[in-house]
Amino acid sequence: MIKIKRTFLLLLLAFLCGQIYPTLAYAQITDSLQAVNTQGAPEEVTQISQDPLGRSTPRGTIQGYVEAIARENYEKAAQYFDLSYVPKRKRDEKAAEIARNFQRLLNFNGTLLPNNFFSDKPSGRADDFLEDNLDKAGSFILEGETVPVLLEKVEQAEHGPIWLFSAQTLEKVPDTLDIADVSKIEKYFPQVLLENKWDGVSYAHWLMIAILTPLSFLVAWLTAKIGIFIMRRIVHKFWPNRHTGLVEAFALPFCLFSAAWLFSTSTQKMGISIIARQNFSEITVIVAWIAFVLLLWRLVNVFAEVGIHRTRYRGDTGRLSAVLFFRRVAKFVLIGVGCIFVLDIIGVDITTGLAALGIGGLALALGAQKTIENLVGSLTVIFDQPVRVGDYCQVGEIAGTIEQIGMRSTRIRTLDRTVVTIPNGDFSAQKIENYALRDMFRYRHILGLRYETSPDQIRYLLVELRKIFYAHPRVNDDPARVRFLGFGASSLDIEIFAYVHANDYNEFLEVQEDLNLRVFDVVNESGSGFAFPSQTVYMAQDQGLDKAKTKTAEKQVKDWIANNDLQIPQFDFETIKDLEDTLSYPPEGSGMKKTDPK
Repeated sequence: MIKIKRTFLLLLLAFLCGQIYPTLAYAQITDSLQAVNTQGAPEEVTQISQDPLGRSTPRGTIQGYVEAIARENYEKAAQYFDLSYVPKRKRDEKAAEIARNFQRLLNFNGTLLPNNFFSDKPSGRADDFLEDNLDKAGSFILEGETVPVLLEKVEQAEHGPIWLFSAQTLEKVPDTLDIADVSKIEKYFPQVLLENKWDGVSYAHWLMIAILTPLSFLVAWLTAKIGIFIMRRIVHKFWPNRHTGLVEAFALPFCLFSAAWLFSTSTQKMGISIIARQNFSEITVIVAWIAFVLLLWRLVNVFAEVGIHRTRYRGDTGRLSAVLFFRRVAKFVLIGVGCIFVLDIIGVDITTGLAALGIGGLALALGAQKTIENLVGSLTVIFDQPVRVGDYCQVGEIAGTIEQIGMRSTRIRTLDRTVVTIPNGDFSAQKIENYALRDMFRYRHILGLRYETSPDQIRYLLVELRKIFYAHPRVNDDPARVRFLGFGASSLDIEIFAYVHANDYNEFLEVQEDLNLRVFDVVNESGSGFAFPSQTVYMAQDQGLDKAKTKTAEKQVKDWIANNDLQIPQFDFETIKDLEDTLSYPPEGSGMKKTDPK
């Protein structure tokens, strides 16, 4: 039976051989090096020898006991019992009988925990809420009462502490059992199948196991189909627009888990030998664990599909790449964790393997440092979202429109219509200026006026220019600044600074053009002009500035002064409010006049 179980498990895990071999090879090399390093060292004197029956751990006790009763060696099986409650003179006489009765109890009315549930450490389990010297091994029913089967750590002078079936469990096993010798199986199978045994179990029990295995799966499959059908109808009735993928994800995992549970329960109820049940316990646990991993696998697919659908609907290719990446990572982690647990269940020591994987992972991380840096950079770009696809931005010295944000790199379409690919590690580390996120556009110009311009003309210009920017509907009046900066090398400088409301850069250029033309008109009205950084040689009599316009501007300034209405150094609040949105924009006669929102 043990050979069959191991063969089955090896077939079940054959695809893991490529993964396991490097780990085992590493472990063998490590052991060989340790052996070489310790050669010639004096051996320590061991005061306590290893227990020859393997009773140093709870798992060793269970496996040794099952192997003994499989060979019908009840004298050896009794050596796994704590018979301290039996008088010494009767122990040799009653030991085999107690072992035989205990097996009958487990066959018909009891069960043992799967082998992997037992600790393979001398200290036993520490998470079973029992005393340190006790571990639970199973239970049996006697006269309607459930009796726990306990393992107890007992001190022994020759072999040190060993684990035995506790005396408090065994003393409840009566000398004469009121249990029918004929189980449900033995009522319907011929005697030839009952008498002939293999590995301590009759052929009838093996045949019954062969029947119960597909039957359990069939019942579980039908139950899952009916349950999924009902849940699908409920979802369609109450949530008609919801997808039933989440419900269907439970179908196969529920079927496998139910099949494992039905098989374990039915073999116990049918009175299948505890030997066969215990040898199959690891397989049922593996099937249940595969069902759990498969459920998580399907849930990952369901939630990933939801994320993919939403990101595609929004056109967010960056998040789409992240969803696909995390789905692959989650599946890789599930496979890794599942393999580790399965290997642990079948008794493979994974400690050395995990250490080897840790060293290999460190070496891989060092070798793929740039790849990991780009991966981390891509996650930063995707979740922090400094830019999105379609945004115009400047990254370092490169300016252009974001075309694609991938898991390794980001592509930018420049103004020259070329495509620049930047690794995400470098992209996330550089200064990123996103022009698409600005709420207003800056308007700033320096007007250089001729030095012949009089102070009153400057005052006139300051007032009239401020009127324009306070009155324009597309200019934010906080701040709308027009100031006489000072005296330049060849001009009198006036600074105009304001923020313009526009949806994009092209619209800003339209508004800026309108403002520039209005400024040009005001400069002409003032009688001044723009200065040029050049030398002028007069070959004829200079007409000079327009005296009439100059007198008009100067008279206007004097009137403002006389009426205490000169809006310098700044406009008063009432005047600003009176001027607000009084200019016509777009200008009269413009074709945009019909469509402009203001």
